[in-house]
Amino acid sequence: MFSVYTEKNHSSLTKTLVGEFTDYDEAMDCAEDAIKDKPELRYIVEETDGHFNSYGELIVDVVAESD
Repeated sequence: MFSVYTEKNHSSLTKTLVGEFTDYDEAMDCAEDAIKDKPELRYIVEETDGHFNSYGELIVDVVAESD
């Protein structure tokens, strides 16, 4: 599963979920559309396979992010 987030000015407090996808290409299309014409935003695409660490937190990997 791929989760797409936007973030404003590299601040984790402004991280907003845009959508969740099973296909990487769909996630990337959504991510690029979400920041189109909005220079203050950047996207982050995270992948998870449903596994949790010993603290019960979902394990995620960042697979793509804009500058």
